[in-house]
Amino acid sequence: MPTVPVHRLKKAEIVWLGTHSCKAHSHTYLEHYNCYLKDNPERERIGFLDIETSNLDADFGIMLSYCIKEFGKDKIYYRVITRNDLKKKLDKNVVKRCIEDIGLFDRVITYYGKRFDVPFIRTRALNLGLEFPNYGTLLHNDLYFLIRSKMKMSSNRLENACRVLLGKTHKTRIESSYWIRALQGNPRALNYILDHNKKDVIDLERLYLKVINFATRQDTSI
Repeated sequence: MPTVPVHRLKKAEIVWLGTHSCKAHSHTYLEHYNCYLKDNPERERIGFLDIETSNLDADFGIMLSYCIKEFGKDKIYYRVITRNDLKKKLDKNVVKRCIEDIGLFDRVITYYGKRFDVPFIRTRALNLGLEFPNYGTLLHNDLYFLIRSKMKMSSNRLENACRVLLGKTHKTRIESSYWIRALQGNPRALNYILDHNKKDVIDLERLYLKVINFATRQDTSI
């Protein structure tokens, strides 16, 4: 159950939550914030999250970039690692900013994020001495498992799902040379990776809109 995001609410909004009750249980929305989101779905802030890393395991790799696209808007929150970061703090600034931006949302949507993106961010955060959102802080839905259970394709990768179900994908190819050069702080490589990352979250939102009504949304915590 998500907790009230008091860090991004105005005083008047907090007072309103404390003086209005949910329809199902007659508790205040401060007590049952999840009910508030259900009763007022138009107020829920949804973000589409994806990260790029140097390795599939967080004890051998670092975060190179992250993107969070705000649902229904052109706004994409992002940060990409810099050469200065690599020299001084590795991915600490990227991970810190990612966690801060995740906190702006009530729900995040990922693709295989339960098994990769979220555990990777959490591991890097703890390794770097950063606070990661506790269980129940915000909701998380992983579109990969809906695709795997409701569709029948040769590959359930995001790129293939978009190509088959949407007719095209915006994704660029994963060229290993860019990921290798990124660890040296190469600007061209970092720009390529960030562009790749942004296109992933754009595709993820498009796919979400296409398939979300084929299954009950399985809410879990980040």
